Amino acid sequence: MRVISLTPAQATCASFISFIVIMTSIPKVIGVNANSTAAANNDAAIADVAAAATPKSAAPSVAIVEDESFITHPPPHYLDNGEISALFGKLQDLFPHLATKYSIGKTVKGRQMHALALTARSENGKKVELLRPLIKVTANLHGDETLGRQMVLFLAQYLTLNYANVPEVQQLLNTTEIHLLPSCNPDGFAAAKEGNCESLLNYVGRTNAAGIDLNRDFPDRLENQQVTQLRSHRRQPETAAIINWVLSKPFVLSANFHGGAIVASYPYDNSIAHHECCEESLTPDDRVFKLMAHTYANNHPIMRQGHSCNDTFTDGITNGAHWYELNGGMQDFNYAYTNCFELTIELSCCKFPTAATLPAEWARNKRSLLQLLKLAHVGVKGLVTDASGYPITDASIVVSGLEDKPIRTTKRGEYWRLLTPGLYNVQALAFGYQPSEPKQVHVTNENSEALRLDFTLSPLETNYDGISSFYGQYFFRH
Repeated sequence: MRVISLTPAQATCASFISFIVIMTSIPKVIGVNANSTAAANNDAAIADVAAAATPKSAAPSVAIVEDESFITHPPPHYLDNGEISALFGKLQDLFPHLATKYSIGKTVKGRQMHALALTARSENGKKVELLRPLIKVTANLHGDETLGRQMVLFLAQYLTLNYANVPEVQQLLNTTEIHLLPSCNPDGFAAAKEGNCESLLNYVGRTNAAGIDLNRDFPDRLENQQVTQLRSHRRQPETAAIINWVLSKPFVLSANFHGGAIVASYPYDNSIAHHECCEESLTPDDRVFKLMAHTYANNHPIMRQGHSCNDTFTDGITNGAHWYELNGGMQDFNYAYTNCFELTIELSCCKFPTAATLPAEWARNKRSLLQLLKLAHVGVKGLVTDASGYPITDASIVVSGLEDKPIRTTKRGEYWRLLTPGLYNVQALAFGYQPSEPKQVHVTNENSEALRLDFTLSPLETNYDGISSFYGQYFFRH
């Protein structure tokens, strides 16, 4: 049986892609799982919520044919930087309604850091739709930790090839904007050696071409401003490119792939006490991060067992600082400096496994990836506008019990606030405007998208001097 998920015009183009052979694909029948998760009131319940996302063994109600021909045709191999560029270019050519290729910057040696944005055009033909959450999936920050690099490339091909036929993929791309950066460290990858399970001498391949560990090169939440400024002058071009990229887009959720262990790690990676290990350092959103980590681990047949690579992790997840402490990591930067909730996901005991293992690794990680991406739609989302309907930029969304982590609105007044099930009071605040009345919301996460909660703010009244009544009589010091 031959399965073709492309239009005739697309199929003609596809014949020119050596690494996507549609005509030789082997059909795979899957079931659609639309089960929702139940409320969670403690850490054990969070694990149950994530477990509920695991595919059930019951017979599928609808037979769907997936195209995963990219796994074996051509034979598995690690794509170099030029091949990544070619692949993303071909996906853009084949699926212009879904894929946009771009670069976030260049490495020390001038290699492009290739990225791909995936999202379906809305009914009015626009790709940029209000309140469509942005996700990023990145890998290869350590150049010799390579498995995630190929998982990101497989994900790009899976989502584009199966958009036409798989409702789960359609729903994801119709409601989400997914940005893929398969290699944060192309120079390091080029110096690494396939089959080496540990880093080479002097960490060649792990670091960038300047010998810097990029996962120690980000602004750190515990640094004072002077140290941050001094470090910024020595920041590597790869790190600077990622920082600018993250700050330029309102990412909501992120996964960053590493290797050398099999575990889902969540922030913080360091602590005020600066203990080397074994003491948790938790964010205000620990419940959300545990939900994310459990979701990935529970859907991974090896990770969820929590025993691999001579390590033991309960349920296959860990707090970063409890495992081992590091400063200047990308995971903490995302949460501390932006609205983005990022996991660090370790995929394999061997840092650079042979290419022959790639098909099996895709099978292990595919369901985890898809379920994690869906979590961009938990909690609440909405618009913050003024009385005339104009968006209010940089307004703060404050949730009761989570006041230490306000979420900021975009230039279009949008916000997304990831939450686990429960009752919350949510309030919008903005400079020059009266605070909104708190709105109580019951989050169940049983809906396919985040609960809509909009705010309209009124301007502050001013006195005859033009000074806002927001300022009390003791505000100014003489």
